[in-house]
Amino acid sequence: MCGVAGVFAPGPQGAVVAAMAARLVHRGPDEHGLFAADGVALACQRLAIVDVAGGQQPMHGEADDVVLVCNGEIYNHRALWAGLVARGHRFASRSDVEVILHLYQEVGDACVEHLEGQFAFALYDARRRRLLLARDRMGVSPLHWARVPGGVAFSSEIKGLLAHPAIAPRLDVTGVDQVFAFPGLVSPRTAVVGVESLPPGHLLVADAAGVRTRAWWDLDYPRADAPAEQAPPAAWAEALAAALREAVARRLQGEAPIGAYLSGGLDSSLLVALLAELGAPTACFSIGFPDGAVDERAHQARVIAATGLPHHLIEHPAAAIPAAFERMIRHAECPVRESYNTAALALADAAHAAGARVVLSGEGADELFAGYPGYRVDAARAAAGSLLDGDARAIVFGDRAVHYEGDLDAARARRLPLYHPDLQAEFFDHDCLEHPLVDAARLRGRDPLHQRSYLDCKLRLADHLLGDHGDRMTMAASVEARFPFLDEAVVDLARRMPPAVKLRLVDQRRVSKAVIRDAARGRLPDAIIDRDKMGFHAPGTPELIRQAPEFMGDLLSPARIARQGVFDPAAVAALYARHAAPGFRLDLPFDDDPLMVVLSTSVLMDALGLAGPG
Repeated sequence: MCGVAGVFAPGPQGAVVAAMAARLVHRGPDEHGLFAADGVALACQRLAIVDVAGGQQPMHGEADDVVLVCNGEIYNHRALWAGLVARGHRFASRSDVEVILHLYQEVGDACVEHLEGQFAFALYDARRRRLLLARDRMGVSPLHWARVPGGVAFSSEIKGLLAHPAIAPRLDVTGVDQVFAFPGLVSPRTAVVGVESLPPGHLLVADAAGVRTRAWWDLDYPRADAPAEQAPPAAWAEALAAALREAVARRLQGEAPIGAYLSGGLDSSLLVALLAELGAPTACFSIGFPDGAVDERAHQARVIAATGLPHHLIEHPAAAIPAAFERMIRHAECPVRESYNTAALALADAAHAAGARVVLSGEGADELFAGYPGYRVDAARAAAGSLLDGDARAIVFGDRAVHYEGDLDAARARRLPLYHPDLQAEFFDHDCLEHPLVDAARLRGRDPLHQRSYLDCKLRLADHLLGDHGDRMTMAASVEARFPFLDEAVVDLARRMPPAVKLRLVDQRRVSKAVIRDAARGRLPDAIIDRDKMGFHAPGTPELIRQAPEFMGDLLSPARIARQGVFDPAAVAALYARHAAPGFRLDLPFDDDPLMVVLSTSVLMDALGLAGPG
């Protein structure tokens, strides 16, 4: 992947876009490219993976009237290329992303509907004086934008936009509130006022008529009252195994060394097994934790013994977190609820050090195939006839009966006292629960399992697991992450599967990801297939206080908290004292750690130079 940036606004833009791209060098250290004309400039920092010799960006159309910069991978580019050549198109490179230019010349904005892969691109149509931005279906590739005088600016990361003189660096308190309430930020919201994240499956068009965005794709589960597609469990498992195998094979494209993350859990282990089946020259990268309760080295060893692939193992003790925390937050560009992004950053650094420029990872399996405990909780609640309702769910989900993330109204009451008194007085203006988050029509009439899956994809996966935990951590080390479970064919298969295929009742016990377990049978040891899910997490603030009291005391000092003006110094001090008390523990990841949100917000403000809300 790469880092892209640009401005579409009156006047010369080359110098400011060059400055924006300079903040993205970690995303693409191999080459810098810039296109500038009156009223527009596009730049790319390239991480050269496909057509290393000939894939320079920006790319120009055959008539030189269309210019493209793209961060991503187009996995069906060979089939598209063949069809385009047969229709008379002439290609200047072997780069996968060049097909976007030729498709646009044939079908315009509908070009995105033909692309299978992970991408965020900007295309300038000089003849029509028009800028098109697009982001892939599931949100693997990031794209941020902001209004500037007379037009728009865009960048793969917020850091690039903050190099533009018209964009004021100020903390968005509603974005912080989203991190308290949900797994992370939710597009289009970011942690910076005036900066938006283009949501997954969306387009932005800027031209003489103004700026507008629209959805071009969304995850659409069948209605619960529609006839379900019928097939025996073994047939669904066989179809999934075939689709995943093809998805892994598609993600081997390129000329750079490819690795795979191996946690020891079912999803990453199955991907590693498929890589071994394909004979891919792949190394595996894993993390071990000193705490035996969360350490998975024994499971990783079983997978390596079964596949015979090379293995790189690093350890990530709690003592390593403070030194990595500020760098992690600078790249995450948002507050976080847990410190495990530091482990993800350490893993990316290890892959880079070993020479890998691409890693395959298992994100998406839990969200699409009912892997989290919440799916079992929903099923048990439905069986018992238990219902919850609340005003917050009616607003953010469009239905007070939708279950997700516990009691939102009660959680709001718990975090409100943490905010600065001035913010408490006007909290209605910042409360993230006063804004719809998703398309309620995609939830209405769906099975509860599919409702939760849709919400997991929107609220947990796109901007958190693929964003601050995924793309930002791997690209901080100049490594591209690819996700076979998010392949279009795999997602469509998951969409069509009846809920009982994913969450199966066996001997009065609900088995999560049952179809993935079936697909893995015979490819992995039973000990890997049948084990319960173990979340990838790292220590919380109580452990950090014990490990690095000076570090934590400085970042959470009353003077610093008062200066930043977001949180109440007295409330933070009381929470700090509670977390520092001898013997105090949090049961992560099940307990909330509000002090981690306070800590990471404080660090973020200094890392990005953000002013407070005052």
